[in-house]
Amino acid sequence: MRRVRYESTGGPLFVEEVPVPEPGPGELLVRCEAIGVTLPVVRKVTEAAEPVPLGGEIAGRVVAVGAGVSRFGTGDRVTGLCFGHGYAEYALLHEAMTSPIPDQATATDAVALVRSGLVALGALEAARPEPGEAALVTAAASGVGQLAVRLARARGAGRVVGAVSDPAKADFVLGLGADEVVVYADDDWGAPVDYVLDAVGGDLLTPALAALVPGGRLVAYSSGGGTIRAYDLLVGAKSVVGFQMARIAREEPELYERWRQELWKLFTEGVLTPAVHGVFALEEAAAAHAAIEARANRGKVVLHP
Repeated sequence: MRRVRYESTGGPLFVEEVPVPEPGPGELLVRCEAIGVTLPVVRKVTEAAEPVPLGGEIAGRVVAVGAGVSRFGTGDRVTGLCFGHGYAEYALLHEAMTSPIPDQATATDAVALVRSGLVALGALEAARPEPGEAALVTAAASGVGQLAVRLARARGAGRVVGAVSDPAKADFVLGLGADEVVVYADDDWGAPVDYVLDAVGGDLLTPALAALVPGGRLVAYSSGGGTIRAYDLLVGAKSVVGFQMARIAREEPELYERWRQELWKLFTEGVLTPAVHGVFALEEAAAAHAAIEARANRGKVVLHP
């Protein structure tokens, strides 16, 4: 089978031929039809000290199952988070991290909706939103951000602001249902908001915190790091909470499953339709990464083996 790999930090991605893996206990072997590309994986290629497997969301059909698997069988359409080599024609999923794909959804829908949607919904839950409150979503044109904008609106936000790196993305974000769009470099982000969902981190934490009303909440779920001054929290009685999807999946599986079911319900009702920036072949994985590194994407970036 074909698989994408790299050999050194920041090194080029290339396709190699390797044997199809065999599922171990509790694992499913999936013939991949769609693979989601995420910013954390892109960052690992450029920042990790040693090469790591290119994992992430995958969707496709089960072709074999390991010992102890009880919820899925050969032929089932599934999606889930692959912790090993996911940029491949075949990949392994742990049963606990796998969910079925509804008949009316494609594999591309699945990788654009489930993992990104879980992060967006979890970050929104962490903000403890009240109906009518104003929300600001950074990276609003990203795979997660576009869903966060729509979910904030669906959950009753009175005003939704999308923050982006490039004004050329404004029309796309407004089309998602945002009331306003601001650009990171702007000196004024407009009227303050009640909560911010931040997927960027770094230097953007300071203006994101400044965009809050007194008593406002900032949810940080970025892998980009960053520092917040305690004084900036103190003077506005503001708060910051970190959100990590992996902790929910590991420690609160019932909540994780409830969120998955809510996402599919919203999808089938037409409330939550994920946008896809583009579809790339495995041989074009470097171009897919470049689109995310350049912050050029409007929606989810997907690989099709």
